This record gives sequence, C-alpha cells and structure tokens, in this order.
Amino acid sequence: MPPEKFQVGLIQMSTSPDPGKNLQHAIDMVRDAAGRGSQVICLPELFQTQYFCQREDAALFDLAEPIPGPTTAMLSELAKQLRIVLIASLFEKRAPGVYHNTAVTFDANGAQCGLYRKMHIPDDPLYYEKFYFTPGDLGFRAFDTGYGKLGTLVCWDQWYPEGARLTALQGAQVLFYPTAIGWHPAEKEPFGTAQHDAWRTIQRAHAIANGVYVAVVNRVGFETGDIRGNRAPGQGLEFWGGSFICDPFGRVIAEASPDKEEILTGVVDLRALEDIRRNWPFLRDRRIDSYAPITNRMID
Repeated sequence: MPPEKFQVGLIQMSTSPDPGKNLQHAIDMVRDAAGRGSQVICLPELFQTQYFCQREDAALFDLAEPIPGPTTAMLSELAKQLRIVLIASLFEKRAPGVYHNTAVTFDANGAQCGLYRKMHIPDDPLYYEKFYFTPGDLGFRAFDTGYGKLGTLVCWDQWYPEGARLTALQGAQVLFYPTAIGWHPAEKEPFGTAQHDAWRTIQRAHAIANGVYVAVVNRVGFETGDIRGNRAPGQGLEFWGGSFICDPFGRVIAEASPDKEEILTGVVDLRALEDIRRNWPFLRDRRIDSYAPITNRMID
C-alpha cells in the first residue's frame, strides 16, 4: 500500500559540454536529494548534455542510447541502492533513424516501471526538436510505483491540457514535467516576464483542473549547445530554472531560483488531494457526452 505522504525531489541542474560529467553530477545530486529524504526524484529534460537542439546536426544522433542501455542500467542500480523512484529524461535510440525524447521511470527496487515518449515536438528557433525526435507513440501514461501513481510528460507537452487530462484520467496523482525552457537573449527584456508567467500559469492550471500535484523541473544556466567543444551557432539560450511543485489547488508549495542549481523538495499529501477533489469535483462533472469535437484540428 503506497503511503499517504511522500517527498518529491526535483534536480534543478546546469550542464557542461561533457556528457559523462553531467551524468555523474546528476547522480551525485540524486544521492544528495535522497539523503535529504526525497522518495520520488525527477531529473530535468535531456540532463546528460547541454541542450543540443539549438542546431540541426546529424552527428549528434550519436548521443542517443537504446533503452535499456548503459545509462538506464546505472540509473536502475541507483534507484535500487537509494530505494527511491527515479524519473530520468533520455535521448532514446529506438532503431536506426528513429529516436525519441523519452522519460523513464524506475521503481524503488530498480525495476523499470514506466516509459513515456514525448508526444508534442516543437520546432522553433533554437528548439529544432523535430529534426531529432520522432513523436511518441505510447500515448499519455500513468505508472504504478511504490509511492503512488505517477504521470510523466516532457517540456512542450506542458502547454497542452489534453495531455494532462488524459494522464490524470488514468489515475495519476502527480504529473511530472522534465523541462528545458529558457529565453532567447533578444526576447528576454520585451517578453521574458510574460513568457515565464504563462509557463507557470498553464501548469498550475493543470493541477487545478485535474485535482493533481504538478512537479516541474527545469535546467538552469546559459548554454550554447556545446557538446565536447562543438557549440551551436547563434546567441545561445538562458534557461530560467524556476522549478516548482504545486498542489491540486494550484498553490505553489516549493519553487527554485531562476539562476542557481538547487534540490527542490515538497511533500505530496494524497489525503489533501482527496479532500480537494471532494470539494472541487471537476472530474465528476465533466460532460463526456459533449466533448467528441475535441479530436478535430479546428471546428468550422
């Protein structure tokens, strides 16, 4: 029987040009979070490298690994040693020419208990993800773990209420969003505050509308997409940190800084989730008989 309360730990980290150092740094931070009492720990999106999607370069497909593979073997053993649930975002090589942006969930016994492939793939300046990632084909998913039922979505998925809803309808009590989001240098002054506020607001809304906790973990720092000395052209990206955890009422219970590495922790209280849903029964009152047009691109 899962506990009524458990502690979530979010690893807000920066990255170097060396993937091996980034993996070890992440492992060290996970150990630190577990030592502080975190029982479910989530790493940011594609934490092993700087954000390489700032350019289109076929050589960077060599960064991908199969799942299971060497990195998942290390993370599985880490989860088992620390007796934690661990969520990690990886660049998955599924087959020659087929790659995914994938979140893997390991249970506290080290077993892989969840695999989610990012469904919404952006294609914006310095976020050229459609070049690298095949859209997910597993759908939106929630996974049973020793600490409850958890949903994983990834970054660009966080803007879509449909993904949050479908994951919550499968019983997810917490939605985790491993993330890599930041400002273009030229956009920060005119648009930065509004962009950050919109990002924070949409995810708090997912918590309220679905009666779930939401845990968002972002990277931090200025990056040029440097991989072993091979940097992307352009001005780079400033990742805005700001990882946070909010409850089913949308209240932010913990929030990280915009510019520092941090281990952010917060308690998930499943009894509080039950109480909030009893008073705000949005899932009960849904008019499922009237929603069929949602599957249309537009309604003319």
